[in-house]
Amino acid sequence: MTVTGPDFLALQVRDLAKSAEFYEETIGLTRAPAGPPGAVVFATSPIPFAVREPLPDIDLDSVDRPGIGVALWFNCDDAQSLHDRLVESGVEILRSPARSPFGLTFTFVDPEGYAVTMHDAR
Repeated sequence: MTVTGPDFLALQVRDLAKSAEFYEETIGLTRAPAGPPGAVVFATSPIPFAVREPLPDIDLDSVDRPGIGVALWFNCDDAQSLHDRLVESGVEILRSPARSPFGLTFTFVDPEGYAVTMHDAR
C-alpha cells in the first residue's frame, strides 16, 4: 500500500451557490466541466478544489469558524493584486500581505468563514 498525498480538496458550505460564485467571480477560479451532485468543482492544479453541500452529519453552525486547525493555501500569480481586489470587494483580510519563503502571502475569510491563504511563489 502506497499513499501518495492529497489529490482532492473540498470545503463543506452552507450556501453552495454563494460560495461557488465567490470562488469563481471574486477569486477567479474556473469551474471544471463536471462534478458530483451537490458540489462545484474548480479546475485547479495540481489538486482539484471544490465547494460542496455539507455531509448529513455536519453542522457548520455549531462552530465559530469552519476549518479551524486546517491550513488551506492557494498559489496565485500576483498576491498583491488579488489582495487589493478582495479589499475593494469588502472581503475580510485576516493577515495583511507579508513576504515569506513562499513569496508574498495574505489570508482572507471566504463567505463561509474559512481562512484561506494566498501566496505567489512557486
